[in-house]
Amino acid sequence: MSDVAIEIRDLTKIYGDNRAVDGLTFDVPHGTIFGLLGPNGAGKTTTLECVEGLRKPDSGRVRVLGIDPARHPKKLWDAIGVQLQTSGLPDTMTGREALAFFSRYHGRSPDYTILDRFGLGAKAQEQYGTLSVGQKRRLALAIAVSHEPQIVILDEPTAGLDVESRMELHRMMSELKAAGTTIVLATHDMAEAEKLCDRIAIIIQGKLGVVGTPSQITAAGDQRTRIQVASMNGTFLGNAPELPGAVLTGVVDGYARYSSEAPSKPLTALIRLLEEHNDELVDLRVERPSLEERFIEITRRNK
Repeated sequence: MSDVAIEIRDLTKIYGDNRAVDGLTFDVPHGTIFGLLGPNGAGKTTTLECVEGLRKPDSGRVRVLGIDPARHPKKLWDAIGVQLQTSGLPDTMTGREALAFFSRYHGRSPDYTILDRFGLGAKAQEQYGTLSVGQKRRLALAIAVSHEPQIVILDEPTAGLDVESRMELHRMMSELKAAGTTIVLATHDMAEAEKLCDRIAIIIQGKLGVVGTPSQITAAGDQRTRIQVASMNGTFLGNAPELPGAVLTGVVDGYARYSSEAPSKPLTALIRLLEEHNDELVDLRVERPSLEERFIEITRRNK
């Protein structure tokens, strides 16, 4: 069996004068959480629609578990699960009825225990319209995986959720991955992508901006490390000292902030300064650029 769950080669989709997707090429490995990122209008939705068999590419090749989505949509839909931002379920339909409906579409008997697994057992007989946003998202995910698909596609699954509901959905995604499910996650939440994804593709104006692990993507950009320090006696406040190999960028909220391409030297000097001034460290933060900062850098570069 191939290590590739989804193969995209030179994918192109044109609407009139708009090349929504323009020669896109990347692979999604089996058993990973793969993030699909990009600004609005970048071509993420069109790409996913081609993967899901909802759009036919104008040129290029798409294979999902070896299936051509454009030629064998029913075979594809039995192999994948899709959770959209809006499910389109009738407000009067109960969670139990929704699960039964979609299970039978896939030729399966409904397994209602999945509602318990997703924390919806007590809500199974309640109408969809009465559920909270988080409960609706959990129900959509339960329906998407109820036929045990090998691939699950999630489109902004945590948008608009509170912190607790978001963490709960993150846990469910991790459980699905641990069970061997491949997950494609389209999101605008950079922290979510950096935390969950094994690999990420950033799409800009229908083209591939960059693909790799979150660490590879962030390491390939601005190499500067941020250093923020606060001390008991304020050695780094007022006329904050210069540190070798670092540039002082400001003093804000009790922290002296530095930027460095080689942080080992300034950090060593920082500790020495504290000892010389009989000062004590209150807080020290050493941070590389985040995925969000790298995303902004890539999108600006490609405008």
